[in-house]
Amino acid sequence: MATPPSLCIDNLKKALDDAEIGQHPVEVHGALVGLICGGVDQENHAWVGPLIDLMNDGQPLETSLLQLINELYQDTVARLVDFDFGFTLLLPEEEVSLSHRVEALSLWTQSFLTGIAIIQPKLNQASADVKEVIKDLAEIAQVEFDVGEDEESETAYVELQEFVRMAAILCYAEFGPEPSMDNADDTQKVH
Repeated sequence: MATPPSLCIDNLKKALDDAEIGQHPVEVHGALVGLICGGVDQENHAWVGPLIDLMNDGQPLETSLLQLINELYQDTVARLVDFDFGFTLLLPEEEVSLSHRVEALSLWTQSFLTGIAIIQPKLNQASADVKEVIKDLAEIAQVEFDVGEDEESETAYVELQEFVRMAAILCYAEFGPEPSMDNADDTQKVH
């Protein structure tokens, strides 16, 4: 499943700028993923209200921006539900300086933590693994932006990014909806 071109970071940035919303696309995606991984009800657009509260102080979003974010939501849920689709964080590409990518990862992580905390007020009752991951994410959210443009720093960034990605998947596994058993029932029937 390829991410629709409309979901690229530049298009989301332009839509946010056009709507005069001072959020960076990575913050929007981080918060959205936090809501999803925190277990927001995936029916009836239950994620829209909390996301609008975070993004725009509860003020309605322009229809075109909301549609773009809805596409981002659908793509993200599909990628989290089916591991084969490869859930990824919406972050700047390699061409962007490492210090900007580290800053974007920090913003994404801060927004993720905010989103998950809003939907999952019982984080302190989560499994030991999730508690540990949340603690680690809080440290990553505070990462320094003054990094060298060298191979070692690049490797460290890639490892942090993968850790954050896997942390989101772990949270989704704990708080997300139970996997549907419909497919399992179909495969067990003999015709």
